[in-house]
Amino acid sequence: MHEAIMVYVNSRAIEVPVGSTAAAALAMASVDAARQSVTGTPRGPLCGMGICFECCAMINGRRQRTCQTICQPSMEIHTDDDV
Repeated sequence: MHEAIMVYVNSRAIEVPVGSTAAAALAMASVDAARQSVTGTPRGPLCGMGICFECCAMINGRRQRTCQTICQPSMEIHTDDDV
């Protein structure tokens, strides 16, 4: 049996497998974009290895790369659409 934890994506509770990234949690919550560019274009995970910074979102009050952040119990992930 796989262990799971609860995280919050835009204040919605989502259960994710232990070891999942915040980017995976966004995908499981059907959230397509983590942020918007300065021109308003939706941005989400692109490189998946922390080079491009396209997937940044607010995680527990700090802007971080979702592809490099491992989910922790009760983690709060907020995208620009939720702000």
